[in-house]
Amino acid sequence: MATLTDNHVAFLATDGFEDSELTSPWDAVASQGASATMIAPDGGAITGKNGHVQKVDVTSADAQVDRFDALLLPGGVVNADHLRLDEPSIDLVRSFFAQHKPVGVICHGAWIMIEAGVVDGRTLTSYPSLRTDLRNAGATWVDEEVVVDEGLVSSRTPDDLPAFNAKVVEEIAEGRHAGQTA
Repeated sequence: MATLTDNHVAFLATDGFEDSELTSPWDAVASQGASATMIAPDGGAITGKNGHVQKVDVTSADAQVDRFDALLLPGGVVNADHLRLDEPSIDLVRSFFAQHKPVGVICHGAWIMIEAGVVDGRTLTSYPSLRTDLRNAGATWVDEEVVVDEGLVSSRTPDDLPAFNAKVVEEIAEGRHAGQTA
C-alpha cells in the first residue's frame, strides 16, 4: 500500500452508520499515515447501528474542505438518509467534488451524492437498493466489488471492505482526480 503521510482525510457520517464501513476505512488510512477527522451534522459523538461510538471532531457547518485531501462516506441506511437531508453536509460533499478531491463511498453512502448533484455521468456501485436512485440521477450503476471513476471509489457492502480500503488508499495517494488541475 501507498503511504498517506501528511494527508488529511474527512469522514462524514451521523448516528446509524454501518460500524465497519467507518472503522475499517478509518484504520486503513490511519495505518498508512493519514490523519482522520470525523465530521457530522452535530457535535459530540455519533453511534453506529452496532454500537461503535465515534467522537465528532467538527460539524458539517464548520468543516472546511480546503483542510482535507479526501472524503469518505460510510453507509448505513439511517446514517445516509439523515445526511442527505442536512444542507451543510450536502454542500460539503459538493465542495469535495468541485475541488476534484478523492471521495470514497460505500453501501448507502451514495444517497448524499445524489442530493449534491455529483453522480451524473459517473460509474459507480452501491448497495443494490440504490441502483434505481443512482440511475435516475444520471449515474451508470454496476454490480462490482469496487469501482474507481476519476477519484471516486465506490463499493457495495462490508464484504467489499478489503478491496475498497486498498483502492481508497491508492486514490488518496494519487491525489486529485486524474486529468484535473488546480
